[in-house]
Amino acid sequence: MQKFKAWISAARLRTLPLSIAGILMGSSLAFEQKAFDQTIFWLAILTTLSFQILSNFANDYGDGVKGTDNDDRLGPQRALQSGALTDKELKRGIIINSIIGLVLAIALIYKAFGQDNFLASLLFFALGILATIAAIKYTVGDTAYGYKGLGDVFVFVFFGLVAVLGSQYLMTNQFYEIQLLPATSIGLLSAAVLNLNNMRDENSDRNSNKLTLVVKHGKKFAKIYHVSLICIAILCLVFYGYFRFENDQWLSLIGCIPLLIHLKKVINYTNPKDLDPELKKVALSCFAIALIYLLASLF
Repeated sequence: MQKFKAWISAARLRTLPLSIAGILMGSSLAFEQKAFDQTIFWLAILTTLSFQILSNFANDYGDGVKGTDNDDRLGPQRALQSGALTDKELKRGIIINSIIGLVLAIALIYKAFGQDNFLASLLFFALGILATIAAIKYTVGDTAYGYKGLGDVFVFVFFGLVAVLGSQYLMTNQFYEIQLLPATSIGLLSAAVLNLNNMRDENSDRNSNKLTLVVKHGKKFAKIYHVSLICIAILCLVFYGYFRFENDQWLSLIGCIPLLIHLKKVINYTNPKDLDPELKKVALSCFAIALIYLLASLF
């Protein structure tokens, strides 16, 4: 029972709603084109959840073996850090989850394209491989990109562009440039969650030579960067809404209200510990925006 709880903790359930926000938004775009596919939707959700849990396992392992997760860290205690799971157990979990994620990705691709569109199938399979590598290499190994200030780029690409545009393309086999706006919005909000996490962990990351953007450029830069991410994300939604929203879909902007309140707290914070509850607010706001937009599209 204790091991089961440890694995649940390592899976970091509170990160999962953010991971599927892109699928919800992409599915909304597909529904607008009258091409929503329920089977593809659920396969995409399961695939994304698998990759997110893989990333969480790898992050626990990578930061644990490097000593980044230590007593100076302000967030929840991690599985390897606490001794609840060993490095060998986490390695095994990473391998198993990689296999599960790729099997789900193959099923998703086959459902979307069958045997008719080889090039699209090949492209999405390559994206599945890249997603697996990106999930692991964020903190694992000597070339971990999360230790070089590149985590934000990968989060923006995979949580935003790939998740939103990829899921809608799997259903529609079409792409419109204007769809970059909601994809960018979800990507920027996802990057904001990571930036907030890095602002909270600034001291422990600096002591462990984890060169996140806040460690490299300082707290003032991180605050300006964070405000920019949130504001541009909201503007992208508003611009997209101006061109494409119908009446009920404007309700999705309700999810932006907590973000505006959140910005004031980030601008005025002095104690990094105060940022921990803000992580949940941004993640759930992003999820709420995508979910409300999907429900408004459906009904």
